[in-house]
Amino acid sequence: MSTESQHKSVLFGVIAFAAVIIIVGIIGLFTIDNEQDFIQGQVDVTEYRVSSKVPGRILEIRVKEGDYVKVGDTLAILDAPEVEAKKVQAQSAENAASALSDMAKAGARQEQIQGAFELWQQAKAGLEIAQKSYQRVQRLFDEGVLSEQKRDEAYAQYKAYEAQEKAAKSQYDMAMNGARSEEKRAAAAQVNRAKGAIQEVNSYIHETVQVAQMEGEVSNIYPKVGELVGTGSPIMTISIMSDMWGTFNVREDLLNGMKVGDKFNAFVPAFNKELQLQVSSIKDEGSYATWKATKSNGQYDLRTFEVKARPTTKFEGLRPGMSLVIKK
Repeated sequence: MSTESQHKSVLFGVIAFAAVIIIVGIIGLFTIDNEQDFIQGQVDVTEYRVSSKVPGRILEIRVKEGDYVKVGDTLAILDAPEVEAKKVQAQSAENAASALSDMAKAGARQEQIQGAFELWQQAKAGLEIAQKSYQRVQRLFDEGVLSEQKRDEAYAQYKAYEAQEKAAKSQYDMAMNGARSEEKRAAAAQVNRAKGAIQEVNSYIHETVQVAQMEGEVSNIYPKVGELVGTGSPIMTISIMSDMWGTFNVREDLLNGMKVGDKFNAFVPAFNKELQLQVSSIKDEGSYATWKATKSNGQYDLRTFEVKARPTTKFEGLRPGMSLVIKK
């Protein structure tokens, strides 16, 4: 190959390399220019989760995903036999407390007084025998005939009978004097406490029938019929369709002085129409959000802000998840 041909080949290579660089530069220029031609967000909606205060088994689900419900509509029914059992227990406790309260108001009957007296006399006789037995054992212990353990056992028995005699005497005195005013109030308080327990159980029973607390659309249903759900476990999610907004993640250099109350138009691709929105909040996304260095040496970073904006007028058909585009 001649020198002239070599020169031509080198020149051709240089020209080709330069052309590639120019093309890449042009593509990069257009890419950079178009990188921030728009800001994309999406439609969000307020949601609340339906859950029960009591655990139970899903007996029936009255709605399906996509249904629109109103306040008071029945959503689901749970089977909670344990709650019914607790109601029976609470009712029995209330009956017992009422009986005791009635007895405290009426005072002791003559038969009760006589029975308390007989028990007291029986306890007194037992105490006398136990006291004499202890005194004999003590003398034998002093003489060295019995062990200390036998003496202690006799003393413990004596003290036990002494306590029984005091308790029997107290019961007899109480029967003679009748219930005190404090006891009557205490009995009445026990009745009120039992009634409160019944009201609490009734509130739990009401929780077995879940009704809509707000108007909206059923977006998700989690358990199936027959499945168990725990206390506070979500049964379904209701979307409040009357409370929708757009959410945008905007880098701070693109905010351009945006503030709460500002209005702007966003394009809705689903309807090929524009929607006017008003900024309701601007919040820093925090350190977990995307940051971007403005220079390669990282002199400072640009943070991302969450911008929420609500429609200024009703937009028919707008649904959660739809895209919103802000064109520059």
